[in-house]
Amino acid sequence: MNWGKSIVLAFVLFALFIGSLVVVCLRQDIPLVATDYYQQELRFQTHIDQVKNTNQLSEKPSIEIVGNGVEIKFSRLPDITDGELELFRPSDERLDKRFKLDPGAGSTQRFNTSAMPGGMYKARMRWSMDGKDYFMENVVYL
Repeated sequence: MNWGKSIVLAFVLFALFIGSLVVVCLRQDIPLVATDYYQQELRFQTHIDQVKNTNQLSEKPSIEIVGNGVEIKFSRLPDITDGELELFRPSDERLDKRFKLDPGAGSTQRFNTSAMPGGMYKARMRWSMDGKDYFMENVVYL
């Protein structure tokens, strides 16, 4: 075999290698943290205001794992007009779960999470009270 054939063979093998890399890369599933992250970025000032309102509270809600559930303790829970708790799984959006807050439940509310797989979740609580919106986030492990 002469040099010409060796160079052509090297280029062909290199092209096959690059082609297979492109195919493998295109088949990879890259999950996003959120599918609407552009819209979330535009609403970021609202989020900052909600966190600021939460920081100004004299007593903040506590989110804890108790047994096979998530428990929220907040003395002003009956004053909430609207709210939800989201258990956000950063590694897989299909495992996210939302719970509606019930203001008539007293100062403690519990949500069953026994059907959810274990791991790290971000417990995101959003609520409205006294004409203001609030937000807090804790990391919990089920």
